[in-house]
Amino acid sequence: MSALCFQHVPFEGPGVFEKALVDAGLHLTCRLVPELGLPSELPDFLLVMGGPMSVNDPDPWIRQEADFIRRCVNADVPYLGVCLGSQFLAKAMGGAVYKGPAPEIGITRLHKTSAAAGDPVFRTAPEPLEVIEWHGEGIEAPPGATVLAKSDLFPVQAFRIRRAYGLLFHAELDTAGVDRLCAHCQEDVALSGLTAEAIQATAATHLPALNRWADAIIRAVITG
Repeated sequence: MSALCFQHVPFEGPGVFEKALVDAGLHLTCRLVPELGLPSELPDFLLVMGGPMSVNDPDPWIRQEADFIRRCVNADVPYLGVCLGSQFLAKAMGGAVYKGPAPEIGITRLHKTSAAAGDPVFRTAPEPLEVIEWHGEGIEAPPGATVLAKSDLFPVQAFRIRRAYGLLFHAELDTAGVDRLCAHCQEDVALSGLTAEAIQATAATHLPALNRWADAIIRAVITG
């Protein structure tokens, strides 16, 4: 079985999801969509990562990627979208993406919705759930979606539609991934009012639990 990972910048890759997919028996290929465009065939699993752009930007590849994602969801391809990938999912399926009241960067506390208790991904997540965030835009869930988690600033932090999941937060990051975000997104770090060192130190205390959950996320999305 094939798993395809859409990247939008080189420094935001699949992270710990890569090992989880390989351990599940999938062959993973990564593709930098803004440079290489889209494949012609649908994969068996689609993972869509983050990036500093917005799904509301006018670049032609953004509309084309949203169309590809819609095809995957309608074909019941297991889908996992992270940060920008969750916003792509929302936009592709009739939701919206908007500028938030303030950025969420670093560790953020989320709360599960009542629907999370019956969800194969979120029923095992702790309550509250502390995750790593790196975004300034929020999501209006598409019609028919089930909202699974929220924060104080953003009422949609995770949602499911058919076999597709959107996570506004980053469950894939390891220590190197956090370091890369801090290095490549220094303006975001300054905007957050934090230092890179503070973000890295706080993230380090949460990464082991998040990485264990990341493996469970992949297994649950694959099995539906």
